[in-house]
Amino acid sequence: MKKQRPVNLDLNTIKFPPSAISSILHRVTGVAMFFALLFVIWAWAVSVSSPEGFANVQALMDGLIGKIIAIGTASALTYHILGGIRHGIMDMGHWEELESGNLSAQVVIGLWVVLTVVIGVALW
Repeated sequence: MKKQRPVNLDLNTIKFPPSAISSILHRVTGVAMFFALLFVIWAWAVSVSSPEGFANVQALMDGLIGKIIAIGTASALTYHILGGIRHGIMDMGHWEELESGNLSAQVVIGLWVVLTVVIGVALW
């Protein structure tokens, strides 16, 4: 018996709906926050170890790399919170239809981009 197998597995040709992108981004930002937490724990440990350690962490965070890490962490946290609120509302039985689910995903992604720009300008 010959089984039917997918012919096209090229992910570049598959168009994901906004709700799928939103769900994937929620997971990705969760993983990103885990790694950001490792950096935060390291920076905290070094900064409380000595006055020189504090000065080193402060210099790192005042530099370009520190600002990118701070903006990236704030961006991941912002999206994860927005996506979590969206998922919570969906768990209560709202926005479960295809049209409203996609619209809520687009709103969350749009709001995330705007808030990331605002946070980036504020932290820069």
